Amino acid sequence: MDETTTARLDHDRERRTGIPEVVLCERKSPDGAVAIMRRFMEREGRAIATRVTAEQAGSLLAAFPGGHHNALARMFTVGNLPAAAGRPIAVVCAGTSDLPVAEEAHEMLRALGHPVVRHDDVGVAGIHRTMAILPSLEPCTAVIAVAGMEGALASVLAGLIRQPVIAVPTSVGYGASLGGLAALLTMMNSCAPGICVVNIDAGFSAACVAHKFAAAFSGNGSKPS
Repeated sequence: MDETTTARLDHDRERRTGIPEVVLCERKSPDGAVAIMRRFMEREGRAIATRVTAEQAGSLLAAFPGGHHNALARMFTVGNLPAAAGRPIAVVCAGTSDLPVAEEAHEMLRALGHPVVRHDDVGVAGIHRTMAILPSLEPCTAVIAVAGMEGALASVLAGLIRQPVIAVPTSVGYGASLGGLAALLTMMNSCAPGICVVNIDAGFSAACVAHKFAAAFSGNGSKPS
């Protein structure tokens, strides 16, 4: 553990779990976010942050000029990230309104060293678009399906492909979508087997689940001693 004035940092997390600690910047001051990221850079040579505001991003870029800010994903990465290797993971996005969540999943996969197959705006309202991408999903270890409204994309994909589907409901939709609750319940109640559901708008969580699937698939998923 590494204590700063605002946080106790877990530098051992990647050894234990296979996923490094990531800084959730929500409700942190810009200076606080910079201080925590600096400690990760000093100890681990890289740092990853999610839910980064424009103000925080300005401070982070000033502190780490070589860093990368993905404004759509609201993520900031800096340092020695692993090169993309292994079988790809797919990120499939139902509509363009779901793009920020899909981009968060994509950016986190990139930070974890995974090649990504990406498809946007292929929701079931135009089912021909969904069907057209199926061949490109065959080499993938897992498929992250991002959808709002009624959230049907995950069920459709799970009924058509062998790969595990990680379903991400988004808060996109009109009144009765209830801020993503309708999509969440659709995904959790799917009759298509092989679906794992994460929280609403949780692209980061979906990427972490996919990363663990990939580690298990490659034989690197055993817990270290």
